[in-house]
Amino acid sequence: MMDRVSAAFNSMFKTKRYDRFTLQSDEDGERRVEVKLSDDVNDEAVEVGQARGSPTFRLAPQWWSRRTTCYVALGILLAFVIGYLLGFVSPHKSQVDLVSCATESVKGMEAVEALTTSTAAAAVQVPEAQMTWMDISKLLREKLTTEDFDETLRYFDKPRRLAGSDEDAGLGSLMFDEFKKLEMEPWTNIHHVQLQTPDSNRPNRVTFGSKDFLPQGYLAYSATGKAEGKLVYGSYGRPEDLKALRAKNIELNGSVLLLRAGNISFAQQVDNAEAEGALAVLIYPDPQDYKYRRDTPLYGHVHLGTGDPYTPGFPSFNHTQFPPTPSSGLPKVLAQTITANQAEEILQFIGGPAADASFRGGISTVTYKLGGSQNISVEVNNVPVNREVHNVFGIIKGFIDPDQYVLLGAQRDAWGPGYARATVGSSILLELAKAVHEMVEQDGFRPRRSLVFASWSAGEFGSAGATEWLEAYMSSIDNNIVSYISLDGAVMGRGSLRASASPLLYSLLERTMQEVKSPLASGTVYDMVGGTQWEANVMRPMSMDDPAYPFLAGAGIPSISFHFISSNREDYQYYGTTLDNMDHLGFETNQCTSEITAIAAQLAGHMALRLVHDHLLVSLDITRYSSVLTKAVVQVYRRVTQLSQSGQLKDLSPNWLGRARGSFQRAASALQAAITNTDVSDKEACRILNDRMMKIEHTLLSPYVSPTETPFRHLLLGHGAHTLASIAQTTDMKELRTQLALATWSLQGCANAMSGNLWDSDIDI
Repeated sequence: MMDRVSAAFNSMFKTKRYDRFTLQSDEDGERRVEVKLSDDVNDEAVEVGQARGSPTFRLAPQWWSRRTTCYVALGILLAFVIGYLLGFVSPHKSQVDLVSCATESVKGMEAVEALTTSTAAAAVQVPEAQMTWMDISKLLREKLTTEDFDETLRYFDKPRRLAGSDEDAGLGSLMFDEFKKLEMEPWTNIHHVQLQTPDSNRPNRVTFGSKDFLPQGYLAYSATGKAEGKLVYGSYGRPEDLKALRAKNIELNGSVLLLRAGNISFAQQVDNAEAEGALAVLIYPDPQDYKYRRDTPLYGHVHLGTGDPYTPGFPSFNHTQFPPTPSSGLPKVLAQTITANQAEEILQFIGGPAADASFRGGISTVTYKLGGSQNISVEVNNVPVNREVHNVFGIIKGFIDPDQYVLLGAQRDAWGPGYARATVGSSILLELAKAVHEMVEQDGFRPRRSLVFASWSAGEFGSAGATEWLEAYMSSIDNNIVSYISLDGAVMGRGSLRASASPLLYSLLERTMQEVKSPLASGTVYDMVGGTQWEANVMRPMSMDDPAYPFLAGAGIPSISFHFISSNREDYQYYGTTLDNMDHLGFETNQCTSEITAIAAQLAGHMALRLVHDHLLVSLDITRYSSVLTKAVVQVYRRVTQLSQSGQLKDLSPNWLGRARGSFQRAASALQAAITNTDVSDKEACRILNDRMMKIEHTLLSPYVSPTETPFRHLLLGHGAHTLASIAQTTDMKELRTQLALATWSLQGCANAMSGNLWDSDIDI
């Protein structure tokens, strides 16, 4: 009888039992509730193609009759009598408790309703109100407060955090425990990586005339031994700098190059020097670029790559399982850092012709000369050490497509305190996890896709922890990760913004900057960086030492890194030193570190939540690749035309590459049209389109090169002979023919993947 009354009562008000529900967004950003409805609590039907636990819906049939009307009337009368009796026997509370009393009354009524239907099912659950993107954005902004970051930054601020050390492991445990408190199902990924440290018994040494230097800093993965040669000053060691030296008849073969830090990475400086036949490289921070104390030691690495250089292309789980396989990016020459004071003593007696204005630095006591006449010896005795490093992960699972996820990561190790390098990023990672967790548990936010939070180790040794994880799980994650957002160095100063990203993420960044408040007095971040001129002011090519680079160029995952930075600066001068601490970052941010960190967290959080919220991954703007691709193809056209006209190249046309570019652009346009015309309520159609979009970056990885020899296989953004940039510069005609053919088919393969169906492929070659 009670069952019939309950069923009739529900039918009258068209109410269904809600077992699960989720909030989904339409293309315009509005939210709607998607509900699983059932007549039996044991109904566990799962929609085909969905992970168990993901929300679905099914509407039960409705009917109405006179019998139902009777039952409804009896139900209303019974509910009224029970309510009256409860009100009569319950003690009365004072007016002061009016709010809590009303709340308890609601709970009491819910309990009564649950009792009336206890024989049929559990209590009725009312879904939360629909959430628009504006609601989500506002919630995130409210939860990421300056006060929270004050506390979290102190929590992660440690004087030492070297990769593989007890301090590093302790910080990893802290992050694991925090994820566990948030019920994020944390797990740890362990790798055994080979690092390099100075030998305490045989210190590295530089000898110049009667002067004998024992540098405190060092460059990991340098070749070891002793070398002696003519000392040559080469500015930053860029290709154009070394070309200028050759133009002045300065012999580089067999020399020892003295270079200024900056503009390019240590690894690129050493690689350029090795290509010119140099025996060793000394690198110092010139006062013109670095304003700190001149006795400050400098640290870094010179592996032209990422990850453990003795397990290139495969994971470093345990060195006992695999014989060491040196990476092709390891230098064969010696490399060592010296302080500005030590460089000053050397430059005073270097000799040779005077340097041009572009070569001169900021040491006022010396006349910058090019050298080439005085011998200098360098001795490097670094030793390899095996270290166990821990990557720590936590997850907030999606409700519709939990197997697709956005990855946010931050390294936690550094050469010293690493406040800007590691403390800020780790703090943003944890506070974002807390904020999203609260939004899901307390506010009714239902992300469509999952969010994975990663705390990396050994970032200072060429993103070793992150790269080893990528190598270990590449086959299972390459088509599941929507995007990677790096939080490393998110705050370096105040007043401007720098970012490096896949072109697929440019529009997402632009849209996000328009929504996030500026860390300055007023306006948005978009206003702060120049509005419509933002791309020229903000975007920079992603370099190999960028923590996001192995994800983008190595794994083919759309990735982004960004940095709030002081105006008119391109980098943070305290990186690679023990001066990267709270006080120096506070000076750069005008004592507003917590405020700017909160803004940086909002920027990263907005991008991540947009990617897990939308039905379609419209934030991945495929049209942005057109201009990048066209520019690269034009460079190849010009090179081939030039070589053909000079007679160096015969019977070769770049037209096939141009046709592959046409196929790519037509496929991109067709995919964009499909996105525009798709009904977002069609789950299967959305899933198919999302899968096609997620493949774009990955299919730009050349399938014709070995990840062991050439780990950064991206056709446009990678590093190696296979890239269009390298093809446009090569002087080897045989190599040019081969690489042009392979690049053409790589690009055509990407176009085919975007087309989706095999019969829709547009092959015009």
